[in-house]
Parts: sequence; structure tokens; C-alpha cells
Amino acid sequence: MSKKLTTRAEDYSKWYNELVVKADLAENSGVRGCMVIKPYGYAIWEKMQAQLDKMFKETGHSNAYFPLFVPKSMFEAEEKNAEGFAKECAVVTHYRLKNDEENKGKLIVDPNAKLEEELVVRPTSEAIIWSTYKGWVQSYRDLPLLINQWANVVRWEMRTRLFLRTAEFLWQEGHTAHATRQEAIEESEQMMHVYADFVQNFMAIPVVKGLKTESERFAGAEETYCIEALMQDGKALQAGTSHFLGQNFAKAFDVKFANKEGKQEFVWGTSWGVSTRLMGALVMTHSDDNGLVLPPNLAPIQVVIVPIHRTDEQLDAISAQVKELMVELRKVGVSVKYDDRDTQKPGFKFAEWELKGVPVRLAIGPNDLENGTYEVARRDTLTKEVVSKDGIVAYLQGLLAQIQADLYQKAFDFRDEHITEVNSWDEFVEVLENKTGFIAAHWDGTAETEEKIKEMTKATIRCIPLDRVEELGSCVLTGRPSKGRVLFAKAY
Repeated sequence: MSKKLTTRAEDYSKWYNELVVKADLAENSGVRGCMVIKPYGYAIWEKMQAQLDKMFKETGHSNAYFPLFVPKSMFEAEEKNAEGFAKECAVVTHYRLKNDEENKGKLIVDPNAKLEEELVVRPTSEAIIWSTYKGWVQSYRDLPLLINQWANVVRWEMRTRLFLRTAEFLWQEGHTAHATRQEAIEESEQMMHVYADFVQNFMAIPVVKGLKTESERFAGAEETYCIEALMQDGKALQAGTSHFLGQNFAKAFDVKFANKEGKQEFVWGTSWGVSTRLMGALVMTHSDDNGLVLPPNLAPIQVVIVPIHRTDEQLDAISAQVKELMVELRKVGVSVKYDDRDTQKPGFKFAEWELKGVPVRLAIGPNDLENGTYEVARRDTLTKEVVSKDGIVAYLQGLLAQIQADLYQKAFDFRDEHITEVNSWDEFVEVLENKTGFIAAHWDGTAETEEKIKEMTKATIRCIPLDRVEELGSCVLTGRPSKGRVLFAKAY
């Protein structure tokens, strides 16, 4: 194996970047700010995608696909949304290249092939989708319209980092239309809860559910619901958002329906999404200085088996037993790999699968074969034990469930220890600079104070927790009255 990773204590950012590359999750591409997601990384994303897709369909949603390009005039129709994304837009102005006659073999933009109307490469799809919905909705019988799409989007980021912030990324975006305001609000809340369920039960990451402040809302939304997670370096990461759009997009694109009385009304909308940014959250929440630590529910390989042998005869005997075990594991839904490569020694294989975060490793040699045992190693705790082959399948099922639960509990305890209530500005700054994490503090509710705190400390209001207790207090910066605490943190 290549030299060890930079440790988290040495340089957390460097540790993250090295780990993503060395664990074969992704790498930078020939296009600035864009990444190549490698097969092992994409296998994790596929597991995320499959589970989320199942959860969406269980809540009544269907998948569709909409164009990558959005006419500029259409993109401009909802002003707040257009203004919010304008600085991140990539724009197509021409449709053809031609040979440069002075420099043979070079291609240049054909000045005669200018588009009649420029096309925005979607940074988000509200415009193209709501313009389509106009033709899909005529009556209350057409509602609710519950659509999701799996797609890529482009946001021209200047500073990029693999998975966390790239110019192009993969995501899903749900876009729904409803007959009443209350139905749309309930949809927005429901999808926030779906995201929280997925992140906590499959990614083993605890989250805080909350509302964004007005200045942090999605451009064009009346309300943004969010789930916020805490990484090991004490920074927050927005893990998912769900937006109540009111009638803003319906009015911009004239999406009306005839109600039961025959009266024309504008529909009420929502949109919601998570992206490959979740891959970054997965890496940063659980992994250690030895490499990835993957929760079993999302690990492409849950169990890897490594044979230890000196002769071909020993390998044949081990392989015969292992293949039977693999059949039994697959029957109960456990993904397993038998690493019988003859090009690498067992020590290399152990280090490789440790780096890649496989939850459980089994080793079996001639003595184990004779004694009817396996050496079982846990990736999360780096502990080993010898287990009888009798009942090994049930044992491994239980162990995988235990690892999933333990990873969540460890992350929950860390998060819980890093939510700190403060009542003064000095306390606020001291916690932010030394302890880090979420800071529960009173805020006077003004955008001016929010912006001032951000300018002074780089900390933002991550959310107004849904379960916060209403209590009178004084804003940590201005001393003005406050109705309750909000969560501040530095964030990705």
C-alpha cells in the first residue's frame, strides 16, 4: 500500500482529500472543478440512490427526466430564483465549432452559429419543470403532482473540493404541485423527515431538523426546511433541504387549475433535494486515520474474506469452505467478496480493505480450517476475535447490525457533546475558536445581526431547530430581545 494518510489532527482538509482519492472514491478530472466518481465511490452512491428512490416511491412520487438546458428567458421568469443562481450559471451561446483556417487542426467557435436565445445549463430545474407543469395541470383531478428526477446539475463554483463542492454534481430533485397551501407545507415537511430517516438510519449520521433563516432560504422559496449534520472537525454540513415554494413558481409560469367549484387557482409548490455531497458527509463523519469507515447499510462490500495459505492445496481447501459460506451470506442479503488474488500478500489485502472501509473482515488459514473457526475483524473498532464457523452467518448478521448502531451512537455522542449553549459574545467566540461544533445562542431575528456575526466569525445560522424551546433571552451580539435559541456553526 502507498504511504499512510495525513492524520486528521495534522490537517483535516488534507486528510479528507487524500482519503477520497486513495480509497478509490473519486478523483479530479481534466475539467477544472469537475470530478470522476470511480466505481467504488459510485457503488456507494448507487446504494444511496436505491434506498432514497425506494423511500420516494413509498411516499407516492414518480421519476421523470427534464432537459439539461433551460432557455434564458424561461430561467429569468421567477426573479428571485434567477437572481439567486445567476453568478453560478454556465451559459451556452453557440451551437457549432469549425476549423480554424489559419491554424489547421484547431477548432474555434463558429461566429455564424450563435443561438437565437442563450441556454442556461441547469443549476436547478424549477424553471424547466414548472414551464412543463403548465401543460400537465388543468384540474384539481391532476393534483397532487409528485415528481422526482435523478440528474446532474452545474454550478460554476470557483473553489471546489471532491464531493463537497464541485462545478458539476449528481443529485435528485423533487418538484411537486398541490391544490392547497397546507398540502404543500405537509409535503415539504414530509420530505425533510424522509431525508432525516435516510441519513440517520442508513448513513448512521445524526441530524438536527430545522428551518433556515430568511437570508439562508433557497432562492424563490417561502420556507426552507433542512437537516444539519456535524463533521468530526466541528464544522456543520447541510445534508438535505426541502422548500415550500408557495405560489411563486406557479405565478411565474401561469400554472393554474380549476378547483371543484370550477374556479381557477394557482397551484402550490415544493422542491427538495440531496446530492453527492452526502458522500462527503459519509467520509467525514465516520472515517479515521486508517481510512474509510462505512456503515454496513451503505457499504458496497459488507464482508471481505481473505485466505491465508502457503500451498495451492491449502487454498483449494479454504476456497471450498468459503464458497459455501458466501452462498449462505448472499441468501440473507449480505454482500461478500472473497479476495483470493495471488498477486498480493494477506497483509496488503488487510490494509487495502481497511482503507476502503469494509465493515467486517474474515481471515481463514489452515489452522482455522482444522479448528472450524474464522478470525473476524471489525473495521470500526479495529478489534478481532475468533468465531466458530457454526452459526457464523447469524453471527455476522448480528455483528453488521451492531456496527451500524454503534457508528450512529458514536456520531450522536460526538454531536451531543458539541452542542454548546452560550449567553454572551465572549462565550460565543471562545466556543467557536476552541471547542467548535454547534453553538445554541439567542439571536435578535434580524438579517443585519446575522450578517454581522457571519462577517466577524464566519459562523452562520445553520437552522432554527424545529424542537427548540421558546424562551425569552438576549441576542449574544446586540443584547436585543430574542424568542429562542438558534444553532450557529462554521460550515462546509
